[in-house]
Amino acid sequence: MLHAARPVYFNPDTPVLFVHHGVGRNGADYRDYWLKLVDEVGILAIAIEFSERYFPDYLRYHFGNMHNEDGSVNPRQQWTYGIDERLFLALREAGVTKRRQYGEFGHSAGGQFVHRMLSFGWRKRVAVAVAANAGTYAMPDLDVPWPFGLGKVGLDAEALREVLRFRITVMAGTEDTRVTGRFFPKGPRSMRQGAHRFERAHNYVRAGHDAAAALGTRCAWTVVNVPDVGHHGARMSAAAAPIVAAALHASEASVHV
Repeated sequence: MLHAARPVYFNPDTPVLFVHHGVGRNGADYRDYWLKLVDEVGILAIAIEFSERYFPDYLRYHFGNMHNEDGSVNPRQQWTYGIDERLFLALREAGVTKRRQYGEFGHSAGGQFVHRMLSFGWRKRVAVAVAANAGTYAMPDLDVPWPFGLGKVGLDAEALREVLRFRITVMAGTEDTRVTGRFFPKGPRSMRQGAHRFERAHNYVRAGHDAAAALGTRCAWTVVNVPDVGHHGARMSAAAAPIVAAALHASEASVHV
């Protein structure tokens, strides 16, 4: 299901941002968060709702439908990570947009979705990507198995270099340190990434720069602290809006077809 926040002055040249909700599957709420922002920043924000009816658990949503419960691998064309690009191309086909590229914003489980999606491709048409307050990360380590690393999924050192060179902005609320919530990932593999979400965000980006140094390449990942904000979708959206808007407006010119 799609929930669109359209600015008053919209046309096919208006930049497009795809918004990913958290584990609450509340796409309409995230649309409403961005509805308060789109006129000021001049973008079309589309919140994609991954309902529990069709994407019943973390394997189907933020882990991308790559694997089933028994560990068997699904065909790549069935991975949920391809949905955003297919949707963008459909919007171009319908004449809704003439843009060449789009933006990505994900909060909480949506932040997990966004950075993992980029780790497996689907980067060509992405002008800007923000992963905010994610609970866990696919660390840039080929020796750590998926989904907590990038091992045992067919990626090699060159593929990792390409991921590291792609700009990912990780946003972390400085107060997102609560660890007692129902959905806070607290299994042993999660806890190895840090004591809480704020720490995990910094550890992920730091690991990216360390991996880049070891591979003799650069890392384009950055972390942005959002002061005095916890695990709060609306406030993190407001903090991300100027970042994604600046990048989208500066991205390559629209295409007239």
